[in-house]
Amino acid sequence: MRTRSSGPRRNRAGNESARRFLRRPRSRAVAVAIGGAVAVAAAVAGLTAAGLTSGARSASVGVGHTAAVARATRPRPGPRPAGAGPPASSRSRARSGAHPATRAAAGAKTPRTSCRSVAHIGDSTSVDLISPDYLPNPAQRLGARYAAVGVRHLKIDASGGRSIVEEMPGQINGYKVASAWRSQGYRGCWVFALGTNDSANVASGSAVGMMARIDQMMSVAHGEPVLWVNTRTLLSSGPWAGVNEQTWDKTLVRALAKYPDMRIFNWSAVARPSWFLTDGIHYNSFGCAMRAKAIAEALARAFPLNGRGADKIVR
Repeated sequence: MRTRSSGPRRNRAGNESARRFLRRPRSRAVAVAIGGAVAVAAAVAGLTAAGLTSGARSASVGVGHTAAVARATRPRPGPRPAGAGPPASSRSRARSGAHPATRAAAGAKTPRTSCRSVAHIGDSTSVDLISPDYLPNPAQRLGARYAAVGVRHLKIDASGGRSIVEEMPGQINGYKVASAWRSQGYRGCWVFALGTNDSANVASGSAVGMMARIDQMMSVAHGEPVLWVNTRTLLSSGPWAGVNEQTWDKTLVRALAKYPDMRIFNWSAVARPSWFLTDGIHYNSFGCAMRAKAIAEALARAFPLNGRGADKIVR
């Protein structure tokens, strides 16, 4: 029997605040085409501090090699009508790559990584990166971006509302996912795109602190390369307020002294306000395209072909 991790003490204010950002989920299957392989992977649910929505596990994906199947649900954040996709302007920009930043980067040489196998564990801000609803162009999705920097074997598990410690009904937390993969024999590089919900849960009263959460995930890596994607929101109050995410990011920096093979991707410094949806937490289609590309290329800068990058914090 699965034992649920201890969660934060929920408060009414936090519940009411979070309820503004989350919509009723609708079921769908998400096809992920990566290097010629096709998988059906999880779509997201919301965020967890208030425990308002249920998330499902996502799929493992072999880049250019194997395929796996899973199903999930995803509520749509923000004020768009239920069932509506991302804004048309975001969809068209994601397809065409017409944004000036995309055009400027088109001629840049793509960095390459020494990480041939990658295990990516994330929350809702990761599952949008494999969703054809947000990224209709398969080449812009996370798996294709990892393949472009030299990753040959990829495992992705992203669940809406996921944190390292807490679990919602039917969900597995980040630590348990990583532990299961490790026990099944996975060896390689890790990407942890977690913390948005952990900082909210700590702010809501969880007895498990931020450094303890980081230590828990790092214990699974056993000294193997880890890229941790830091967090950002545009909110000024509530569990997911930007100040709470900044505290999480500072805790990640302190953890670098303990883990020689840990690197941080400073997504917080890269993300632009125009890339966010109106909920201030999730990203529009263009933001998702930029995030997927940026994470993969950060991995290549952190762990390039010649070994380890000199900088512990990469952009």
